[in-house]
Amino acid sequence: MDEWVWWLVAAVGLGIPLVLTAMPEFGMLAIGAAAGAITAALGGGPVAQVVVFALVSTALIVVVRPVAKRMRAERPELASGVDALKGQRAVVLERVDDHGGRVKIGGEIWSARTLEGDTYEPGSRVDVVEIDGATAIVM
Repeated sequence: MDEWVWWLVAAVGLGIPLVLTAMPEFGMLAIGAAAGAITAALGGGPVAQVVVFALVSTALIVVVRPVAKRMRAERPELASGVDALKGQRAVVLERVDDHGGRVKIGGEIWSARTLEGDTYEPGSRVDVVEIDGATAIVM
C-alpha cells in the first residue's frame, strides 16, 4: 500500500476523536496528516513527510488555537427574554410611582414601579433597570 494512503488513514483516525471529544487539536493534527499524505503523493521521502506533518500540525496549534480561544472569550453574550429588556427605554402610559403604574417597552405594555420612589407622569421616558416577575423596575 502506498505511503500516502497510510497518512490518509492517520488523518481519518485523528478526525474520529475530534468528532467524539470536540477537541480542535485533533483536527489540526488530522490536517497535518493530510499534508503528510500530499507530500507522500508528490514523491517526498519519509523524512520529508514527517517534517511536513510536524510543521503543519505545530503551526496550526501555535497560531489557530490562541486565536480561537481569544474569539471564544470575546464573544458577547446574547441577552434574551426578560434579560433583553434591561437597559431598554420605556414610555410611561399610566403614572408610575413606587406603588405601580404602566409602561410600554418595545411595543408591549408592562406593569411598572420606580426604583427610588420617584414619580413619572404619562408620556415620560424611563429606563428599565430590572424585571421583577411581571413588573418592570424603572428610573
